[in-house]
Amino acid sequence: MKRALEPTSAFLRAMKRLLKRQPGSAEEIRNVLMQLEADAFAPSLRTHKLKGSLSGCWASSAGYDMRIIFEILPAEAGEKLSLLTIGTHDEVY
Repeated sequence: MKRALEPTSAFLRAMKRLLKRQPGSAEEIRNVLMQLEADAFAPSLRTHKLKGSLSGCWASSAGYDMRIIFEILPAEAGEKLSLLTIGTHDEVY
């Protein structure tokens, strides 16, 4: 099921910081975002539900140590993914 991606301002700031540190990761991130839009639960993304302070959110892998945190929200045409943040495992958890 295709879902619209809606980046938050915090996600955009985190993405800008990440690309400044790792400019070579732009293509990989773009591919992961396209895959998230097409199928957020594709096995290669290793999407999983979070607990604790991030309860209600989901995380997907965007490389070895990179994670994308998002929420699944209702929308007029189904659901949308609200992208909350992106960064290394230690940065987002």
